[in-house]
Amino acid sequence: MTGASQVNPCFLPGSTLGLLGGGQLGRMFAFAARRMGYQVHVWEPLENSPAGQVCDKQYSLPYEERDCVKEFARYTDLVTFEFENIPSETLTALAIERPVRPSAEVLRICQNREREKNFLLSQGYPLPAYRIVNSAASLRTAVSELGMPCILKTVDCGYDGKGQVKINEEQNLEAIWAAFHAERGVVEAWVNFYKEISIICARSPNGSLSAYPISENVQTNHILDYSIIPARLDRQIQLEVEMLARDITEALGVVGLLAIEFFLTHDGRLLVNELAPRPHNSGHFTVDACITSQFEQQLRAICNLPLGSTRLLSPVVMVNLLGEAWDKQLPDWNLILSEPIAALHLYGKSPPRPGRKMGHYCILGNTIEESLDKALALKSAIYGGT
Repeated sequence: MTGASQVNPCFLPGSTLGLLGGGQLGRMFAFAARRMGYQVHVWEPLENSPAGQVCDKQYSLPYEERDCVKEFARYTDLVTFEFENIPSETLTALAIERPVRPSAEVLRICQNREREKNFLLSQGYPLPAYRIVNSAASLRTAVSELGMPCILKTVDCGYDGKGQVKINEEQNLEAIWAAFHAERGVVEAWVNFYKEISIICARSPNGSLSAYPISENVQTNHILDYSIIPARLDRQIQLEVEMLARDITEALGVVGLLAIEFFLTHDGRLLVNELAPRPHNSGHFTVDACITSQFEQQLRAICNLPLGSTRLLSPVVMVNLLGEAWDKQLPDWNLILSEPIAALHLYGKSPPRPGRKMGHYCILGNTIEESLDKALALKSAIYGGT
């Protein structure tokens, strides 16, 4: 069901959206889509996925199953995705049948650290120094040029600290490469940052852009622990982040969402860390604290509808709930549910495992300080004082 011009048609409520990926991001996208009158079909190899639980139909086949492409496309009007670990060839094949947003080329760049960093470097954006390595010898050269400590990362399929090795003075580089089990890697210079921040930018087919408030992120064991919004930054830094986000989104040609993670150094420099062409963990606060959530904004952008307001309604802190909270028993959700300024979100995942994102909660206070104090007190209570 479309409107507007055939060049950039609008996909109106009543359309069926195809979603690749069945995790929590897809689940929350499906909530937003169904609330606005869309149907959602998800392609996710694992049965009973978080998104599949709430979608109209799930295709439980490998993404490489080319016979599924035409079947999936036949019953959908428009296709999008909720994470990067999808073969770009599958998106390219789908794009022959249906519009795919963001494009397969955007996915191809952002799902591979080498291509992503080369893109950013070619466009002149600031990022940490890096080298591409493909052997123990090239790793030794890279470490010599970048210094130690530094970080060796896989070029593909890395998130939440997976596929990363910190290299220190005393380590054996030949042994590190032998245990790396990848043909290529990226070695990044160590950044002694002041803060990690992120911003989510939306772009529609007609080039309209809109950015969310900046999130200040705190990580524990390479996994996002909690986010503080608005980020506590000087106004000049805020303006620079927003300008870079809009420029990168435009240069990449994204239609949909682009999350950009930055390091802010102690001397005030911004360095691009990673790109994600989809909703982002650090943007979960938007569901409770913004007029338009990131998931509704993704829907609006890919469907060529007017972008919604990103205005922040309240200072907010978002805290991830990891599998560790289930260590001994089911967490006492009354701790959160009895708090008037809290909102709880659970993802329908099973079983809980250490490091697995099972849900999150948001605290919406009158001030950042109130939100942060309450969020951390609840976190301590939920995890048993850890």
